[in-house]
Amino acid sequence: MSNENILGHNGNDVSYLEYQGKHKGIWGWLLSTDHKRIGLLYLISLSIFLIVGVTFGFLMRLELLTPGRTIMDPQTYNSIFTLHGVIMIFLFVVPGLPAVFGNFFLPILIGARDVAFPRLNLLSWYLYAIGGILAIISILIPGGPADTGWTFYIPYSIRTNTNVIPALFAAFILGFSSILTGVNFVTTVHRMRAPGMDWFKMPLSVWSLYATAWVQILATPIIGITLLLVGIERIFGVGLFDPALGGDPVLYQHLFWIYSHPAVYIMILPAMGVVSEIIPVFARRTIFGYSFIAMSSLAIALFGSLVWAHHMFTAGMSDTGQLIFSLLTMIVAIPSAIKVFNWVATLYKGSIDLQPPMLYVLAFIFQFSIGGLTGVMQGVLSVDIQVHDTSFIVAHFHYVMFGGTGFGFFAALHYWFPKMFGKMYNIKLAKRVFWAMFIGFNTLYFPMFIMGWLGMPRRYYDYLPEYQIYHVISTIGSWILVPALFTMFGYFAYALFKGAKVTEKNIWGGETLEWQIATPPVHENFIDIPVVTESPYQYKDNELVLQTQEAK
Repeated sequence: MSNENILGHNGNDVSYLEYQGKHKGIWGWLLSTDHKRIGLLYLISLSIFLIVGVTFGFLMRLELLTPGRTIMDPQTYNSIFTLHGVIMIFLFVVPGLPAVFGNFFLPILIGARDVAFPRLNLLSWYLYAIGGILAIISILIPGGPADTGWTFYIPYSIRTNTNVIPALFAAFILGFSSILTGVNFVTTVHRMRAPGMDWFKMPLSVWSLYATAWVQILATPIIGITLLLVGIERIFGVGLFDPALGGDPVLYQHLFWIYSHPAVYIMILPAMGVVSEIIPVFARRTIFGYSFIAMSSLAIALFGSLVWAHHMFTAGMSDTGQLIFSLLTMIVAIPSAIKVFNWVATLYKGSIDLQPPMLYVLAFIFQFSIGGLTGVMQGVLSVDIQVHDTSFIVAHFHYVMFGGTGFGFFAALHYWFPKMFGKMYNIKLAKRVFWAMFIGFNTLYFPMFIMGWLGMPRRYYDYLPEYQIYHVISTIGSWILVPALFTMFGYFAYALFKGAKVTEKNIWGGETLEWQIATPPVHENFIDIPVVTESPYQYKDNELVLQTQEAK
């Protein structure tokens, strides 16, 4: 890649953090259309919601430490359970990687100055913030927070007297934020790539964000309309889903999962892109099977949109329907397996450097593989009927969402933090915190596989005494994981204010465009748009790298 004269533009060769535009101070951030600043607005918002969501999850685990009441009553537990799900799904995991790192790095990775629609980008953050505030406000207004679970299943969500409407409206607004982000990313990738960057010279994280954006555009309107219909039914008593009013609750499940299963891939695909970005850097190897990884992102987006009814094998589906959705569930595992195979093949004989981003990526591969394989198990009809609505599903879901997407988010944060802020965190502490998080996570969620297989239902406030040992181990896991998580936030906050300054362009030795510009990036990313002449992962043969290191 040509990297001559790619710093600054029209005098704007100051850091985006110091740039003084039309607005000053806090308004310079709240009214900024700079994709990097908007990415940081998302990062701050997401971090706050993550802390709230994790706190609710921690309280749930405390309650489940013993049978019967431990620290709260059943109604409180149901409300906290719902808020935990709504916040973690709609406010952290779905928007997380695209909103923060997609916004910050997508234009840089393709050699653009900004996204295609900067003002629309800012609007999407405001919609996100409004939706999040609405979700939190539902706790405070009379009636109390919704107690339906994050799925808002019918008929209970029509009949409960809690504040379901604010939670529905919050999710509806968040859907618009997701759609706008998707439109922006698709247009940016199509129209704003640097000269010479054809489709197969794009970084793999861009492929992942591109595939994710299409799912956001095509699937999100379905959940928006569905939640709107639930609200209409609650207010006006129209018989759409409630069987007592002549509606069909299974229709709701179809509409909900037509979005919510593709949403799983909105969550995991960007994390897969981060893994594909980090492994070549810390293995010093050209990525194995670039085109297969790129195409598998599109295949996951396509096939992942066709398997929604595997959530409904116990809802009264025809044998033919069950067979088709079971088969499609098996097929969607193939492109994910292609990615895992190619990642491991890239690691093979690599000169592996176990820096914090790489540790989180290796944990991602381990935990996502467990989550993915247990997902394939649930595609088998006889197994699914056995484990449906048990803690086994909770464990599977969290191994994919937190063990996969969550650890992918932390990998991205450790990888790009020095580039984003020009500050370095404490690497020794980061490595220790990683091991605490890895041990805590697996201690927390793996026992759920066992107790789920033995018949422990999910969403239950109480349980039989024979399940207590698994709940105790699981709760101990939360005592390891949550302090580690807060310590991670602590050392990042410390690094922001007192961390060692980083001015080096390429601190990790990456080959993509973000490592060829200033640290932190300047306002418009580049002085002159770069001309791309090579693929993004041109590492030399590993033996040559080792010889060079020995020579030094």
